Amino acid sequence: MLKNNLGYPRMGSHRQLKKACEQYWSGKIDQKELNLVARKIREENWQLQLNSGIDLVPSNDFSYYDQVLDMSLLLGAIPTRYTPVLSSVSNNNELDLYFAMARGYQKDGLDITAMEMTKWFDTNYHYIVPEFTADQQFKVFSEKIYAEYNHARQIAGKAAKPVLLGPVSYLLAGKEKESGFEKIDLIKKLVPVYVEVINQLKSYGATWIQLDEPFLSLDLSKKEKEAYVYAYQEIAKQCNGVKLLVATYFEGLLDNTQLAVNLPVDALHIDLVRAPQQLEEVLALVPDNLILSLGVVDGRNVWKNNYTQSLVLINRAVEAIGADRVMVAPSCSLLHTPFDLDQETEIHPEIKNWMAFAKQKLHEVQELHQIANGNTELLTANQQTIAARQKSTLIHKTIVKDRVAAITDSDAERKSAFPVRQQLQQQRFKLPLFPTTTIGSFPQTDDIRQLRAKLKKQEITAEQYDAAIEQATIAAIRWQEEIGLDVLVHGEFERNDMVEYFGERLDGFLFTKNGWVQSYGSRCVKPPVIYGDVSRPEDMTVRWSSFAQQQTDRLMKGMLTGPITILQWSFVRDDQPRSVTTNQIALAIRDEVVALEKAGIGVIQIDEPAVREGLPLRKADWPAYLDWAIRAFRISASGVQDETQIHTHMCYSEFNDIITNIAAMDADVITIETSRSQMELLNAFSNFEYPNEIGPGVYDIHSPRVPTIDEMVSLLEKAAKLLPVQNLWVNPDCGLKTRKWPETQQALKNMVDAAKQAREKTTQPETV
Repeated sequence: MLKNNLGYPRMGSHRQLKKACEQYWSGKIDQKELNLVARKIREENWQLQLNSGIDLVPSNDFSYYDQVLDMSLLLGAIPTRYTPVLSSVSNNNELDLYFAMARGYQKDGLDITAMEMTKWFDTNYHYIVPEFTADQQFKVFSEKIYAEYNHARQIAGKAAKPVLLGPVSYLLAGKEKESGFEKIDLIKKLVPVYVEVINQLKSYGATWIQLDEPFLSLDLSKKEKEAYVYAYQEIAKQCNGVKLLVATYFEGLLDNTQLAVNLPVDALHIDLVRAPQQLEEVLALVPDNLILSLGVVDGRNVWKNNYTQSLVLINRAVEAIGADRVMVAPSCSLLHTPFDLDQETEIHPEIKNWMAFAKQKLHEVQELHQIANGNTELLTANQQTIAARQKSTLIHKTIVKDRVAAITDSDAERKSAFPVRQQLQQQRFKLPLFPTTTIGSFPQTDDIRQLRAKLKKQEITAEQYDAAIEQATIAAIRWQEEIGLDVLVHGEFERNDMVEYFGERLDGFLFTKNGWVQSYGSRCVKPPVIYGDVSRPEDMTVRWSSFAQQQTDRLMKGMLTGPITILQWSFVRDDQPRSVTTNQIALAIRDEVVALEKAGIGVIQIDEPAVREGLPLRKADWPAYLDWAIRAFRISASGVQDETQIHTHMCYSEFNDIITNIAAMDADVITIETSRSQMELLNAFSNFEYPNEIGPGVYDIHSPRVPTIDEMVSLLEKAAKLLPVQNLWVNPDCGLKTRKWPETQQALKNMVDAAKQAREKTTQPETV
C-alpha cells in the first residue's frame, strides 16, 4: 500500500509566510527575500513528509495566497481590469499582478478592485473566485507549478506529486461575469491547457499527478457530469505515460459514484472520514484497474485517529481489491489543521494525548500502514488512548446536559413579532434614515498586540493592561463621535479573535499557543478546541461594553459571536452530535445577551458569518442542519425584551437558496457582504421581500483600497431600489481588525458622508 498525502499547511510552523507576505506588501522586503522564505517552507514540508514515510508527496500545494487564484494565474484567466498592473511604467512583476487580483490595487494612478472571495466548501478557508466571460480564453500564463515541481524533485525525487485543481472543479468554483452563457460550457477551451500543463510536468519527470475534483462530492447537473466525462477522456487520450489521481473530499460520492470510478484515471481518492459509508458502494462499482486512495485520517480536525475504525475500512478495501490497489491517506489536504502538536507545551496532558496536528497525522498514516502489516503494539496503544478519552471526567457535566435537554420551543421565540419590535426600537433609538455603524472590530495595531503579549508574559499587570485598553477604547469612541457614526462600537481591542476570545471564557474549550490555520491570504486563525461540555461561568463582555457605553451619549453595540460560528470556527469534539454542542454554546451566549441588556446595552450584535458555510454539501441534508442551526441562533437571541435590538452579521454568503432560513433567524438587523458583488446579493432579499432591517456592506474590508464617496452612494442607491429605505443600514462588509488605521479612517469618513448624501436624496417615509 502506498502512503499518500493530498496537501500540507503552507504558512510554516511559525507563520513565516504570513509575516513575509505582509512585509512584502508594505515594501519592507523585496521579492527575492519573500521567495527565500517560501522556498525554505516548501523544503521543510517536503522533507518532513519524506521523513514520515509518505510515498506520494504533494508539490504545488504551496501558495502565496490561495490555490484557486494560483490556477487562475496558471491558466491565464486574468480579468482585463488588471492589465494595467503589468504596464511598462508600473515596474510590477507577476507576483504583484497576483496580489493585485487578491487584494486590489490602488497606486500608480490606478484604482482596481479585488476579485471576489468566498468560502472553500464548508471550511473556514476562503478562496479567490475565478471570473469568466463568454469569450473567455485560457493559456499557460504562470510557470510556478513547473518551478515548484522541479524544486520538489530535488528534495523528494520520484515521490514528488504535482497537485492541480481539476478542470471541472475549477470552472464550477468560478463565476460568470456576464449573462448569456454557462461557465461549464468553457470546458472545451480549458481542457487543452490542462493537457499542456500535464504533459509539461510529465516531461520534467512527474510520474503521478493529483487533480482535485471536490465538486464530485456535490449535487451535479447532467451537463456538469458530461463535462467530467469529456474532460478526463480528452486528458487520458492526450496525456500518456503519467499516472493521474483524482481526489474527492468533504463528502461522499453518492449518486456520482459510477461517474467517478469510471473516469479514465489511475487512482481515485475518497473521503472516508466524512462519508465512511460510501466505501461499499465504491467497491461494488470499482473497475479492475483503479487504485483507491482511502482518506481515513481526518484532515479537518485535531483528534487522534481511531485506528480500529480506520482498519475496518482499510482491511475491507484490501480484501476486495488487493493491497497493491489501496493507498492510505488523510481525508483531504492537511491545510485545514495546525502544523505540529509538539509545539504545544501547555495543553492538559490527558487531553493532548487525544490530539493530532498535521505532522502527527502524517505519522498516523504511517502507523496505519504498519498496523495493517501486522504491528499490534501500535494498535493496542491507540485503543488505550481512545478508551481513556471516552471515560474521561474532564468531558462530561450533568448540569449542562440537563439544561440542553430542558430547552423548549418558547426559548427560541422573541416576545413579539418584528413589526412590533421595530416600532418600539424606532421610538427608543430615534435613528435617522441610513443609520451608520461598523461591524465591530477596529484595527489591531502592533501596540495593541504587543500589549497583549506583555500581559501573557507577565511583563505588565492586568491593571496596566486594562488601563491601556480603556484609553484605546476611549480614543476610538471619540473618533467615531467626531466623524458622526450613529451606532458606535467599542473596537474590541481586548479581543484576540472573535471566537478565541469567547472560548477562553467558556468551560469545555482549550487553546493552543501555535495552532494556527490559514483563513485567507496571510490571515491566520487559531481555532479553539471544544473537548467537553460547554458552559459560561461568568460574564464575558459586559465589563467592556458597559465601560464603552459610559463614555458616550450615543448608542453602543454589544458584540458577541454566535453559536454556529463558534462551532464552525473551532475544532469540535467528535464524540457527540454537533447540534448538541451548538445548543450548549447557544445557552451560554443567551446568558451573555441577557446580561448585556441588564447592563443597559440596547443594541446587541450576535455575529453568525458561518451559518451558510456550515451547510451540508448535499442539499438533501440541508433541512435537518438548518433546523437546529437557526433554532440555536434564536435560542441565543430570544431572552431579551422587544425594545432591545438584535443584530447579526454574515459575510461572503450566497443567500438565494436559504433566504427563508435567514429570515427565520428573525434578527432585527442583518448586515451582510455585498460590495464585491456590487449589491448583487441583495436581489435574494428583494425577491423574497425580506421583512427585517438590513445593512448591505458598502465597502470591501479585505482590501486596503479606500472607496470613494460616490461609489458608496451609488451602492446605497442600488440598495434603496431593491429594499424599503427605512430598513436600510450603512456599514462596511465586515470587521476592521485586519486593516490599518489610515485607510480605515478615510474609508469610514467617506462612508458617513455617503450616508448623509443618501439621506439628502431620500424622503423619510411617513409610516413604517
